[in-house]
Amino acid sequence: MRFWPRTLRLLMSAFVAFVVLLMSGTLIPRNAAFRQTPDGVPMYVVSNGFHTDLVLPILEPRTHTNWLQRTGNPALQARFAGYEYIAFGWGNEAFYLESYGGRMPKLGTVLRAVLPARTLMHVGFYRGAPRPRERVVPLRISVDEYRQLTSYIEQSFRPDSLGNWALRNEAGYSPDDFFFRAKGRYHALRTCNDWTNQGLHRAGIRAALKAPLAASVLYQVRQAAKKSE
Repeated sequence: MRFWPRTLRLLMSAFVAFVVLLMSGTLIPRNAAFRQTPDGVPMYVVSNGFHTDLVLPILEPRTHTNWLQRTGNPALQARFAGYEYIAFGWGNEAFYLESYGGRMPKLGTVLRAVLPARTLMHVGFYRGAPRPRERVVPLRISVDEYRQLTSYIEQSFRPDSLGNWALRNEAGYSPDDFFFRAKGRYHALRTCNDWTNQGLHRAGIRAALKAPLAASVLYQVRQAAKKSE
């Protein structure tokens, strides 16, 4: 009978340690010295409350970046030629595909998300810049920071035999978004928000020490925006 109280104490201790790690990871910044570049490249961190995306201009002339061209998909290039911004997210393949139409993924899929699983890149197209709101944080970054960020995003795709992005599905949640094959495994310690946070960190942009949740990412980029005002 003594076994259960001891096990319960261990579980509670583990839970408290996880919460402390989560909170400290959110509050401790990396690249704390980051400041915006006034004439830099515009970018946005956008969240739906659970997930975060990196939103960038489709065309960036100083770096000769053309994300539409990079898809290697003529149909997408023609369809979105008049659009100005592109959004990138990374996440669990099963979770993404089961949440079409606003559905919640199956309980088993949610529970299995703590274990290593295949991933997809979620790519969406915006006609213009995201509208300012609570979960949209705009930043201006240097050309070098932009190059680092685009390199990180590129390396997250699993290309096809021709080196182009490998389309997973012909449609996403809307007519303006799609899923592509991705590299890496999703698990409890490597979430969609960790992917966003890691991209910011590698580019030299202010980021959280650890960011499994969207709120963790948004907190640090909001601080970055405030510091540069």
